[in-house]
Amino acid sequence: MELRVLRYFVAVAEELNITRAADRLNISQPPLSAQIRNLEDELDTVLFIRGKRHLQLTESGRLLYRYAKEILSLSEKTSNEIRLMGKGMHGTVSIGLVEGSAPDIASKWIESFIKQYPEVKFRIMDGNSDELIERLRSGLINLAVITAPCDQTLLNSFKVGQEKMTAFMSRENPLSNLPGDTIDLASLKDQPLIVPSREAINDMIYKWFKEIDAEPRIVCKMDNYLDVAALAGGNVGVSIFPKTSYVLNQKIVAKEIVNSGREVEYLFVWLKGKPLPLPDEAFIDFVRQSVEAEKSPAEG
Repeated sequence: MELRVLRYFVAVAEELNITRAADRLNISQPPLSAQIRNLEDELDTVLFIRGKRHLQLTESGRLLYRYAKEILSLSEKTSNEIRLMGKGMHGTVSIGLVEGSAPDIASKWIESFIKQYPEVKFRIMDGNSDELIERLRSGLINLAVITAPCDQTLLNSFKVGQEKMTAFMSRENPLSNLPGDTIDLASLKDQPLIVPSREAINDMIYKWFKEIDAEPRIVCKMDNYLDVAALAGGNVGVSIFPKTSYVLNQKIVAKEIVNSGREVEYLFVWLKGKPLPLPDEAFIDFVRQSVEAEKSPAEG
């Protein structure tokens, strides 16, 4: 079964018409029909039901179409990778990073990747998770690091980090005088709260408070982590944000929320079903291997 014949088959399967498929392939109709018949003989199966005006894939034909697309895609990817390896990989990786730990996490990958592929450049955009997902959908970026959760039907994802959610409060707030650098969620149930604007994070916070038979008193939702310190320092309320949102400010105190599970996960994501440039795919593999390498010593 040659790749050329698989390309012929895919064209016929997509056009469901020998004449149109022959025009698409820039060959004449009789040789194309002969190639399809030979393929059916080779596989000892019927791939198409022949109608007067159009063809219809059989169950065997649908199965072969799915595998043929994968085989041709892998063949093209392999050829491109080998070709570029000879020239040195080059291009631009477009990636979005959510505020919080994502820039710190990604900086290690980017530094190591550039050392390995010095001709690859990076274009980085920031924003909240919902904004980055929308930029993935619109094609402005191909990759992103966002906070969980994400739509698993839309995005491929794997976990790359996590950090504690933290309460940022004014020194004027009595809670700031509690001993230690941690705080129990129950202590915040009557406090005015400033939280991330992302609805998924809001839902998570509501779930936390429901577990302690309370409801959060949210007075403000925010996108920009840099503004957290200003509002918390002004005693507008207690901000619940990831720990790395802390901005050095003499007016605020930061206390990690000590309850189990009160943390945010960071996910590396990209759209399902979207072909990616070679540098992007190489970077995905690189990040995945880096994350696995970091896990191994801990697991051992």
